[in-house]
Amino acid sequence: MGRSPTATKSASVPPRPGDDETRDATVLTRLSAIKTMSVADLKTEWQRLFGTDAPNNSRPFLELRLSYRVQELTYGGPSRETTRLLDVMADEVEGRQVRKKIITDPRKPIAGTRFLREWNGVVHTVTVLRDGFEWDGRKYKSLSAIARAITGTRWNGWRFFGMPGARRNGEQ
Repeated sequence: MGRSPTATKSASVPPRPGDDETRDATVLTRLSAIKTMSVADLKTEWQRLFGTDAPNNSRPFLELRLSYRVQELTYGGPSRETTRLLDVMADEVEGRQVRKKIITDPRKPIAGTRFLREWNGVVHTVTVLRDGFEWDGRKYKSLSAIARAITGTRWNGWRFFGMPGARRNGEQ
């Protein structure tokens, strides 16, 4: 016997809030209970849900993380793709060398492209590399870092070098 389309869909799609009123009511009841627990009770709940000792005694931290965990266990966590993207971003923030293909800025021109920018009577040339930019014999991860090195102030690098698609969020 083959599976029905409904059975196949429900097996591959995690439950979502609103799909089952009884389940949602249970989750809301658990979330409300977390808000009324003592710190000792929150730590006990942490042990039950995570299988480890709570990392600290901060009520806001414990409430927030336990509330997330209840929902995660009921409705599922982030997708593999989202988790992978977050891991790559965390590695970049921590300065680890990882593949950055999935977080490459789509505005970045092809390697070998050169930007010219005159600043205070000096023409500055930046070369686009596969994994960053080169200016004045040094490699940089971003145009903003180069703009800051040139001017001594914070700039959106894309705007400093006159690139289309630069974000307009109040930066210079």
